[in-house]
Amino acid sequence: MRIAVSGGDDLLSDKAAKMRESLQKSQTITDNVVSILGSFDHRLSTLETAMRPTQIRTHSIRKAHENIDKTLKAAEVILAHFDQFRQAEAKILKGPHEDLENYLQAIAKLRSNIQFFGSIKGFKSSDGVINHANNLLAKAISKLEDEFKQLLSSYSKAVEPERLFDCLPNSMRPASGSPAHEHDPSDKNHSNHHSEAHNNIVDDVVYTPPALIPPRVLPLLHNLAQQMIDAGHRQQLLKIYRDTRSNVLEESLQKLGVEKLNKDDVQKLQWEVLEAKIGNWIHFMRIAVKLLFAGEKKVCDEIFEGFGSLSEQCFAEVTTNSVSMLLSFGEAIAKSKRSPEKLFVLLDMYEIMQELHSEIETLFKGKACTEIREAAIGLTKQLAQTAQETFGDFEEAVEKDATKTAVTDGTVHPLTSYVINYVKFLFDYRSTLKQLFQEFEGTEDSPQLASLTMRIMQALQTNLDGKSKQYKDLALTHLFLMNNIHYIVRSVRRSEAKDLLGDDWVQRHRRIVQQHANQYKRNAWAKILQCLSIQGLTSSGGGSGTAGDGGSGSSSGASRAVVKDRFKTFNIMFEELHQKQSQWTVPDSELRESLRLAVAEVLLPAYRSFVKRFGSLVESGKSAQKYIKYTGEDLDRMLGEFFEGKNTNETKR
Repeated sequence: MRIAVSGGDDLLSDKAAKMRESLQKSQTITDNVVSILGSFDHRLSTLETAMRPTQIRTHSIRKAHENIDKTLKAAEVILAHFDQFRQAEAKILKGPHEDLENYLQAIAKLRSNIQFFGSIKGFKSSDGVINHANNLLAKAISKLEDEFKQLLSSYSKAVEPERLFDCLPNSMRPASGSPAHEHDPSDKNHSNHHSEAHNNIVDDVVYTPPALIPPRVLPLLHNLAQQMIDAGHRQQLLKIYRDTRSNVLEESLQKLGVEKLNKDDVQKLQWEVLEAKIGNWIHFMRIAVKLLFAGEKKVCDEIFEGFGSLSEQCFAEVTTNSVSMLLSFGEAIAKSKRSPEKLFVLLDMYEIMQELHSEIETLFKGKACTEIREAAIGLTKQLAQTAQETFGDFEEAVEKDATKTAVTDGTVHPLTSYVINYVKFLFDYRSTLKQLFQEFEGTEDSPQLASLTMRIMQALQTNLDGKSKQYKDLALTHLFLMNNIHYIVRSVRRSEAKDLLGDDWVQRHRRIVQQHANQYKRNAWAKILQCLSIQGLTSSGGGSGTAGDGGSGSSSGASRAVVKDRFKTFNIMFEELHQKQSQWTVPDSELRESLRLAVAEVLLPAYRSFVKRFGSLVESGKSAQKYIKYTGEDLDRMLGEFFEGKNTNETKR
């Protein structure tokens, strides 16, 4: 057992010895490696020291290359801008006329170059380039001004009247070959065109303004204007546009027929001529505002779009003279001497100004157009004021009318028909009068118009009463008043005046007509009817004058001589009445027949009764027909000739 243990110890010793040997070798290797690494680190440090100058030189070279690249790129940009500058210069020197679009692009590039060279720091040639470019730009803008003026002028032509008429609604176009106005000025009833229906039609029609400059040209003009604005040439642009377009606009109005007349010119014109010119002016105002000015506004808005208030300023300056030319005529009429016949043309003019008011406010908006708007409003108020004053003048003129026009036949006086037509025309202007009364009185039209109508009617009757006193024959006085008041009543009943004056007014005046008819009969026929009375026929002496043949009892006591005298007097008086009253006139057929019937109902029964009762006293004697000249039928036939207005020769025949 001891031997076995001893052998194991030896084995362990050998293994331990080998491990020590291995550890020693490892230590030796480790020491050698450490020594080698230390030597390598020393060598690396030495190498790094040796390489540092080379690294520094390499970095400098790299930086130099980068700077060279940057410089080359900057030079390329500058050269590119120089190239653009040369190209732009070539196009600008060539002028804009042949290729305006490229010319405008060249100016844009030139402005870009000026901005570019102005931003470069340290480039010695910048100032020279910028100065040269600015001089070139000034020349370019000058050429653009010329091009704008030439382009605008070449497409700015006066509009022919026929072209304007084609833009009107069909209902307002003048007939072929007629003057350039809406209605025939010789039409004395022109006011009838201003009924409520007419006003409604005016509100519904559509106007189509003409293209005063071709639409394709407007963008070019806009671009040219933009360049001039950018260059600070605003005033030059405004002047060119104003001088060109204002002249064309005035020429268009002159071709249409617009005249610039002042107050003195108006005063010298005869009424018929002046009335025609006023009718034309109303038509011209509508064409100017709805077509010419509307077309001009569209042109201004498109050319000067985006330029702030320049469009409004240009429009104001272009239209000022034309508006003044139109309004001056209206002002001359409003300021001219007032007369009744001018009332309706004043209302026509007031009406068109009211119709155009909203469009004038819309077209001429903005501060630049303030004076134009105020001038239009001023004319409207002036026309209304003159119309108001003319109303007052008319009422006074009717009452005080002292015309010596002789109405020898007792018919309707010209003043009556004139005043009634005047009043009827007033009702064709009800909507216009409503505006006028509201503006000055603050009231609705009906009470005001009713009051005005009643005052005019009363003034007319007062004047007619005065004129009736000119007749020496009282019967003719009443016939005259009957005719005239009947005409007034009939006219009122057939017009809108009836609604304002009322049935009471109509009935009251119908009674007045009847009263005058009764007064006529009393004054004209009382004496002749007295001839047919039995009073005074009985002889105070008894039978000396009684018929010897013992006439009928109805004539008992009647003097043959007195009866003969009665028949003779009746014949003379009736013939005188027939002679005279056949020349008198009752123009209304219904009234004429009514008056004849009223006379016949009194005269014929009295005559027939007288002949029947006393005719026997003269029929048996000689020349009986000398006394009983007429039968009842003869008298009735002759009464049918009364009030026919026959002349003296016709009556004698």
